[in-house]
Amino acid sequence: MLSSAAFAALVSTVPRSRVVAALQAVQDDVRGRILAGEGDVPDEAWYAEAVEAELARRATLSLRRVINATGVVLHTNLGRAPLATEAIDAMVSVASGYSNLEYDIAEGRRGSRYVHCESLLCELTGAESALVVNNNAAALVLALSTVASGRGVIVSRGELVEIGGGFRVPEIVERSGARLVEVGTTNRTRADDYERVLRRDVAALLKVHRSNFHMSGFTEEASLAELARIAGAAGIPLVHDLGSGLLLEPPPRGLAEELTPRRALAEGADVVSFSGDKLLGGPQVGILVGRAGLIDAMRRNPLCRALRVDKLTLAALGATLALYRDPAVAQERIPVLRMITAAPDELRQRAAAVAAQLAACGITTYVVPTEGAVGGGALPELRLPGFAVAIDAGLPAAETEARLRAGMPPVVALVRDGRVLLDVRTVRPDEEVALVEAVCALRE
Repeated sequence: MLSSAAFAALVSTVPRSRVVAALQAVQDDVRGRILAGEGDVPDEAWYAEAVEAELARRATLSLRRVINATGVVLHTNLGRAPLATEAIDAMVSVASGYSNLEYDIAEGRRGSRYVHCESLLCELTGAESALVVNNNAAALVLALSTVASGRGVIVSRGELVEIGGGFRVPEIVERSGARLVEVGTTNRTRADDYERVLRRDVAALLKVHRSNFHMSGFTEEASLAELARIAGAAGIPLVHDLGSGLLLEPPPRGLAEELTPRRALAEGADVVSFSGDKLLGGPQVGILVGRAGLIDAMRRNPLCRALRVDKLTLAALGATLALYRDPAVAQERIPVLRMITAAPDELRQRAAAVAAQLAACGITTYVVPTEGAVGGGALPELRLPGFAVAIDAGLPAAETEARLRAGMPPVVALVRDGRVLLDVRTVRPDEEVALVEAVCALRE
């Protein structure tokens, strides 16, 4: 078949091994459909077209850009926080050549990768020291492995949460080598519940922020200051897994009050861990801030090397953190903060402009009010009022949504009440042209 005229162009421009592999895949698919009674044997011209399409599919990188039209800002499945231009530029600068990742330029000798974001983190949180690893679950494992391996860690039963992907706090504690000591009940845990178990060979007290769900009603929990007093009296560290890691105080317009790392440390936490790719708006990292002695011990833990981050991540994080030196600049330049705080009137105008462009290519559109979400397990109760474009391309909603996902770039939209919605909150202004082109292509 490869020697036929139909394949002449392909075999002359594409390595033969790639054409053979693609042809075999197509033949396997055809064979399966024939055995299932779903088709006949195609001719050589059909095979050539199918192989060309298969080669194109294989040439497309698996990880690629998509347009997020869901209105969920920190969409975990879509990569969470889009980065600021400054962070992207910093990554390109470091990636395009050599860097001082582990080289002390001033001294002319080997340095440490851990110093590059430490001073910024200490400045922004008031911590004595800081450490960056590859995600917040890793940060918690490292912290507990360092301070409590083989010994007990006290946690309220109301904080034994699942953090996503099926991972749960008890399992994370177990993997750290520590022993879980549960106290209280799901809805009520008091300070004296912690005090009663201090005699059980306990090495640390762990506070887990319930960032991905909310409890109300008949509830009670010990304050961070109370836990700090108990831990201090017992001579053990208080580790606070803060989760989403908002740095701005007061919070930006539209955001609910959220405990910050600076305030958690001020209220007595010895070590605070939080994510870099949630409300901070940076790359995926886990950040540990707190007392210098504890952070230094974590840095010396052999596990730290297995959890370390690369130069691109450090470059992006450093550039993102630098923006926080001026809160107004951070809110303007960091996409996550800009999307979360976008005013409804601004979103209405953007939705109307997109709708007008779609109408010009024959798509029936309506601008409708909608509610976005922060996502990423952060601020679960907060609803973000905004506007979306409801589209009708003359196709069933499910088919419209599927075809948008299959486009280049893929568009991830919402289907609600039988309508396809494009929430403009999470569509960057420079993506609007590509969004319009993708939707207009449905008419072709």
